[in-house]
Amino acid sequence: MGFGIGVSNPGMGPRGALDSFSGGEEDRRGAVFNKRVVTRMLAYLRPYRRQMTLAVLTMLVITALTLLTPYLLKLAIDQAITHGDREELIRLSVYTALAYTALYGATAVQQYLLSWVGQRVLANLRSELFAHLQKLSLGYHDTHIVGVTVSRVMNDVAAINELLSQGVITLAGDVLVLAGIMAIMLSMSSYLALLAFTVLPLMVLATWWFSSRARGAFRRTRTSVARVVGDLAEDISGVRVIQAFGQENTSQERFNQVNEANRDANISAMNLSFIFLPAIEFLGVLATVIVLWFGGQAVAREAVTLGTLVAFLSYVTRFFQPVQELSRMVTTLQSAMAGGEQVLRLLDTPPEVQDRPGAVELTLDGAPRIDFEAVDFRYRPGLPIVLSGLDLSILPGQTVALVGATGAGKSSIANLIARFYEVERGAVKINGVDVRDVTQTSLRRQIGLVPQDAFLFSGSIADNIRYGRPDATDAEVEQAARLANAHEFISARPEGYQTLVQEGAANLSVGQRQLVCIARAILTDPRILILDEATSNVDSLTEALIQDALRALFQGRTSVVIAHRLSTIRNADLICVVEGGRVVEQGRHAELLARGGAYAALYQRQFGGGGQPEAGHS
Repeated sequence: MGFGIGVSNPGMGPRGALDSFSGGEEDRRGAVFNKRVVTRMLAYLRPYRRQMTLAVLTMLVITALTLLTPYLLKLAIDQAITHGDREELIRLSVYTALAYTALYGATAVQQYLLSWVGQRVLANLRSELFAHLQKLSLGYHDTHIVGVTVSRVMNDVAAINELLSQGVITLAGDVLVLAGIMAIMLSMSSYLALLAFTVLPLMVLATWWFSSRARGAFRRTRTSVARVVGDLAEDISGVRVIQAFGQENTSQERFNQVNEANRDANISAMNLSFIFLPAIEFLGVLATVIVLWFGGQAVAREAVTLGTLVAFLSYVTRFFQPVQELSRMVTTLQSAMAGGEQVLRLLDTPPEVQDRPGAVELTLDGAPRIDFEAVDFRYRPGLPIVLSGLDLSILPGQTVALVGATGAGKSSIANLIARFYEVERGAVKINGVDVRDVTQTSLRRQIGLVPQDAFLFSGSIADNIRYGRPDATDAEVEQAARLANAHEFISARPEGYQTLVQEGAANLSVGQRQLVCIARAILTDPRILILDEATSNVDSLTEALIQDALRALFQGRTSVVIAHRLSTIRNADLICVVEGGRVVEQGRHAELLARGGAYAALYQRQFGGGGQPEAGHS
């Protein structure tokens, strides 16, 4: 089943998390060509060796035909047209037509192969990123904006894919074409070739200027688009709060700032391209003019033939086409390097919580005992300690309620039972076994969670109930819903259990969502139940239904209830008052009231005119 006890983002606001993840100074430096990024990413092409080999072969065919066609033109002029040889002209015309047809066919095959491979590499890389994100501990997700992570998976991976699937083959083909054209031009006329090559130093200088400035520009574009996606995702998810406080204008202004920063970063990068690419085209035209001027005079002196001049002009044009393509490749390379660095940073982020070598499967035959032994815990190094020297024993089958002010450490205790985070000192044990010595999967398979903010996935109500047990039958799903008192409202809907849950479960009330979550927990039949006050946001009638369902759910299980409404935990076997990361008082309801201590004070504040305690996560 799904887990995710709500935890506030300790020590970092959402904007701070976004700034932290966006890269900062690292986004403005680094090599134009990052060997580590390229080597790691080329590994994704290995499963498609056959297709890439065929693409390389078609690239060689394309290169040969590109070099052949101008030479056929030279032969047609010098051997056929000049001498009035009709048959030779027809033969060379047929050869030229066949060469262009083959060039078209080879190009089409190459593009198909590269697109075919590219889409699969794209899907594989995104799938690996998604799998890794699911392995990362809650501590990572606490400090990273969802929208920024989405940008990494979508935008940065797309930039890498463009380089892998298209850029590698294009780069090799362009280099071969350049080398071939230079060799042919030198063999045909070293005089004209050297004249054409006079623009190359200027071209190298322009490329160096562009690449040295582009590295920072394209890193800023990757960062800025991540900021836009992150801000957009956050504002959409919080639109109810934005509207409730009338902060639409403030939200719009903040979005405009990140949007304009993204615009400026992209304009800056494009401005470089708008200067660089026309400069390359100008140098290509300049080389053509040089060849035409000096070549024309050479033809007049009969130093070279007219066919040679025409072929030379064609080769010069073709020479600068791959140069321009390589120039564009610099843009693709810069974008892919920036995206690749961010993707590798994400892939190389290790989960904070990992299975130990030799971790065993946790098997529980009945309700277990849970012990906290001198536990110290903080969410991240440098943050204040949340639990300090916590000692707590929960007996098999007990229902234990955790009460206390917001921030006392109640949710942290529940988080450590499921090992969503690691303790700093001490140990959390289930039936005497340290939770660090068992696999996370087997541990969480024994735990059922009913969160305060019931989260339902897109899909049908039945799909959500059987989320923890995908193989459950319809009868088992319905039985779980009946036990959770959810069957009545589900069956009253036209589509019944096949009713689709809208985004954010907008078509279900808060209480209905909670009942579905309880049904989901019942179906998984966990040995440990964690209940994060499921009744704090519902009406009294729905609360009665939930309490009735929970009584059935508590049977035969060790249950931990995070309580905000003290009225809901009067019948708990043990009530623990948590203050400052310690259990300062524990006992049953009547006993604690009679004691007149911390629990009695909490109870008095809630029911003696002191107001309702805050129903947030602690």
